[in-house]
Amino acid sequence: MNSKRALSRAFVTVTAFTALGGTASTSLAEAEHRANAWDAPVVKTGTWRTSAQPKITADRPASSSKGFALDQVVQRAWPLREFRCLDNLWTRESGWNHRAYNKSSGAYGIPQALPGGKMRGAGPDWRHNPETQIRWGLAYIKGRYGRPCGAWGHFRSHNWY
Repeated sequence: MNSKRALSRAFVTVTAFTALGGTASTSLAEAEHRANAWDAPVVKTGTWRTSAQPKITADRPASSSKGFALDQVVQRAWPLREFRCLDNLWTRESGWNHRAYNKSSGAYGIPQALPGGKMRGAGPDWRHNPETQIRWGLAYIKGRYGRPCGAWGHFRSHNWY
């Protein structure tokens, strides 16, 4: 290597070393790597919070029996369409009347249990407590049809469930 070339290389090394703020322990390879590297943009992250409330509100059923039934459907982690099927079913069966009685069959209550005394297992107040009737009715539907939409489909095919 001639002296002019060696001097030029030493000058480039010292310039790069000084420009990059190197220390005595910085090697030539590290200095060249830093000289060739480009700086990435700084990305700042944060959490965005708002005090705005959603404009869409969930429709709450008008009757307290339907509201209780909706809560029970949600507790079972069933989708909202299951409540719609349940609403259709029990509207047709009893109109959500916890004192509904079918004289010809003896079916009683919101779920139209046949005989009505079956609901005794859900609580001693089954005759006059719509919540007890709803709990029993949902347990019956789950055991026999899996979900309210299964019971509604059976009802539509056979006119009973």
